[in-house]
Amino acid sequence: MLLRLLCITTALCLFSAHILADDALTSAVADAARPDYVLEPFDLIHVVVFQELDLERQVRLTQESTVTLPLIGTVSLKNKTVREAQDLIRELYDRDYLVNPQINIGVIEYAKVTVNVLGAVERAGAILIPPDQPLTLLDAITQAGGFTRLADRKHVRLTRMSKDGQGSTTIVINADEIIQSTTADKWPLQKNDMIYVPERIL
Repeated sequence: MLLRLLCITTALCLFSAHILADDALTSAVADAARPDYVLEPFDLIHVVVFQELDLERQVRLTQESTVTLPLIGTVSLKNKTVREAQDLIRELYDRDYLVNPQINIGVIEYAKVTVNVLGAVERAGAILIPPDQPLTLLDAITQAGGFTRLADRKHVRLTRMSKDGQGSTTIVINADEIIQSTTADKWPLQKNDMIYVPERIL
């Protein structure tokens, strides 16, 4: 009898530990991304539906920013923040399948989002934008090794694609003004921005 009680107690302890581990994992995943982070194509996300283990999925956004989930099928998360994605998926499950579902979304792996720095810098090339903080024009140039000796810092060109991807706009920026001023626009960068640093005409 005593042995049986010990076996039951051990089994309950192991079960409780498993539940706590699962809860900790879910919490860690849910906290992995800021609620205002805008999901990007090819992000790998973890979708957790509270108390519905069969609906839990790790899915990667397609190039069109869609995911396919159980019951509700293909869902477009284009230009949506983590919070907006949670609200949308909650609404879709609540509409036909679940009563007041609780949805948590975490980002397991961020897609690489880059800008290009070209011209009179020490190491021209692609610079990664961190998913959890902005990258400014001067940050990107610094990561590219900084200006060369012949760089024309007063005429740095920033080329940015339009939202529909059909055109672009180029802005000439005086980097010296940004360096010397605490109030100047720091120019936070966006995906696929191109920075070109010309050389001074001697």
